Amino acid sequence: MRYMNEQRLIAIYDSIRESGFSAQTLELIDNHINDILNGRTNLDRFNQQEHAGLCLADSPLIGAYTVCSYARASLEPGRFSLECQTCSPTNWEIDAKQEEAVEQWARAKGIWFSNPEKVFTSVYGPMIAKGAEAKVYYKSGDTSVIKERTSIYSTLDKALEAIVLHNALFPETQMTTIGFTRDADGLFRTILTQPYIGCQRLATKAEIDEMVGAKGFHDNGDGNGVNYISDRLHLEDMHPANVFIDPQSGKPICIDCIVKFIKKEA
Repeated sequence: MRYMNEQRLIAIYDSIRESGFSAQTLELIDNHINDILNGRTNLDRFNQQEHAGLCLADSPLIGAYTVCSYARASLEPGRFSLECQTCSPTNWEIDAKQEEAVEQWARAKGIWFSNPEKVFTSVYGPMIAKGAEAKVYYKSGDTSVIKERTSIYSTLDKALEAIVLHNALFPETQMTTIGFTRDADGLFRTILTQPYIGCQRLATKAEIDEMVGAKGFHDNGDGNGVNYISDRLHLEDMHPANVFIDPQSGKPICIDCIVKFIKKEA
C-alpha cells in the first residue's frame, strides 16, 4: 500500500508540475482523496485515530494537504530545480508556496470563496465572534457554525494537520472543511463547519486537566497552566474560553485549541 501511495503522489506531483491544475490533475487528486476516504490508502503521517480525524475533515482538506505536500516537495533541494542543491527553504517560503498552490487548486475545484463575509452573513447568519484565529458565523437555531480560520502555524500544512488532530482528539466538535479564501487583509483562511455547542459555563482548570489526562496528556510544565503534552502531541491554548461545559452532558467539550506533532530530534 505504501509503494502504491508513493507512486500515486509522484504521478500527482508530475501532473501539477507539467500541466498545473488541469482536468487530468484534478482527477488524479480526486482519486487519491477517494482512496483515503474509502480506506484504500493511508497517510504515514497519521495513526489510525488521526486518520479518522482526517476523514472527518473531508475532501477539501485532504486535497489541500496533498497539494501542500507537492508545494513542500517542489522546494526541496534538487527535487525539481537545479538552482540550489543544498539550500533548505524557510518556513516562510514553504508557507507562501503552499498558499499559492492551494489557492490555484481551490479555484480550479470551485471551492474558493472570493467574498466570504457577504456569502456567509446572507446564508449562514451574522458574525457572532471575531478573534485573531477565526471569524465565526451563526444563525439562531442552526446546528452548526461556519468559521473562517486563519493559520497561526509555521506553514499551511501544519495548520491543516491541526484540524485533523483536533478531530482525532475531539470528534464531538469535528471541523469539516468546505473551502478556502483570503480576507480583506490578504490572510489565507480555511473555511469550515463545526457543531454549535451550547455553553452551560466555562470549564475549570481541574475539569480540563481531567479531560486531557484521560487522553494521555499532562501539563507541559511551562507555568501557563493551559498547555499540555503527550508522547506524540503538543496540546495548547486549553484555557476555559476554549472548553465549555456542555448543557446536555455536563461534560467539558473543547471547541478550539492549538495541537501539533512533537518535533522529533534529528
